[in-house]
Amino acid sequence: MARIIQLTALFFVTLFGYSIVADSDFESWKTEFRQSALRVGIQSETLDMTFSGLLPDRKVLKLDAHQPEFTRPIWKYLENTTSVERVRVGQQKLAEHDELLTRISAHYGVDKAYLLSIWGMESSFGKQTGHYSVIRSLATLAYAGRESRREFWSEQLLAALRIVQRGDMSVRDLRGSWAGAIGHTQFIPTTLEAYAVDFDGDGRRDLRHSIPDALASTANYLAKSGWQEGQEWGEEVKLPDGFDWNLADSKVRKAAQRWTVDHQILPISGGLLADGEMYPAFVFLPAGYHGPVFVMYENFDVILKYNKSNSYALAVGLLADGLRDKPAVSADWPYNDIALSHQEKAELQLLLSVAGYNTEGVDGKIGPNTQSALRRWQSDVGFPPDGYATVEYLKLLRQQVEVKPTIID
Repeated sequence: MARIIQLTALFFVTLFGYSIVADSDFESWKTEFRQSALRVGIQSETLDMTFSGLLPDRKVLKLDAHQPEFTRPIWKYLENTTSVERVRVGQQKLAEHDELLTRISAHYGVDKAYLLSIWGMESSFGKQTGHYSVIRSLATLAYAGRESRREFWSEQLLAALRIVQRGDMSVRDLRGSWAGAIGHTQFIPTTLEAYAVDFDGDGRRDLRHSIPDALASTANYLAKSGWQEGQEWGEEVKLPDGFDWNLADSKVRKAAQRWTVDHQILPISGGLLADGEMYPAFVFLPAGYHGPVFVMYENFDVILKYNKSNSYALAVGLLADGLRDKPAVSADWPYNDIALSHQEKAELQLLLSVAGYNTEGVDGKIGPNTQSALRRWQSDVGFPPDGYATVEYLKLLRQQVEVKPTIID
């Protein structure tokens, strides 16, 4: 009978890709990390409790190493994140937690719609908080994750250990994403340490089981990151004929009124930009000059501090609008555009650099440096310099640059 149990266990472990054999290098790493942790105030009891029997999670390493070949176009991303169903559920949550949200909003000065929006974006209103052991995930990443990020993961692991040591969350309850994000609104451990609050008054900051703690902590984070009470995230606008596309850059900031007075930019919904206020603002083209256009205000920058993705921040704003029954985006998205693959983005960067428009590196990511180089090229060849990378531009660059570089994946 014991033999059958052993064979069954071996089959289960093999089938699901788990390892029951201790990794000797990982054991050495744990010993070294333990000494470092003791020196910065982690108690031996905490380390005994969390590190005993701990093994690396191979699935976490696979997820860390994974580089998606294609990214979804922003309109596809928005279709999912700001869907009619998510708005419907969010409005139900608003009715269910209205008294709590009203108290949080009054205390921190953050509109309840944005708290609901982030809650929906991060965990589908608590449905998908993650099932990975945070301690195990972070230990795995600190041990064998991408080398450039191991110091970051070590910092997060120390913070997670302090969370357990302080009694905010137990090891069993400290579960989240594969990358160690915790709870309803997915705080990484150092953010939890710095910004989480005990809003339900039970003496613990529990972002997994306590909705009051999770939502109030999110409000506290936004408030301390510079949230402007009463200000919107941005709004959709209409540009005049002959608009200078070089002005559509987050580095070009003017008071909202000046965009109207100097450049005749007006909201799609009518009235005045920012209701006539003098908020600092910039013009944003998430899908280039042939897609919707927005003017963004300071709170958009604050959302970006929560997640450094323009698509994410735009989704938070639009979802918040949907929860308040505001109109959806009016202009059409360029649905016929084909998304560039990671390799094609790298090729675009390399071709721009070879053509004399330095992108400051080739990494397959369209960041500010690549957008700036692309704008210069677009302007020189007669296209609106919107910095938006497309397959058509890649094809033209291939024709321009005589030496066709070989991209190594």
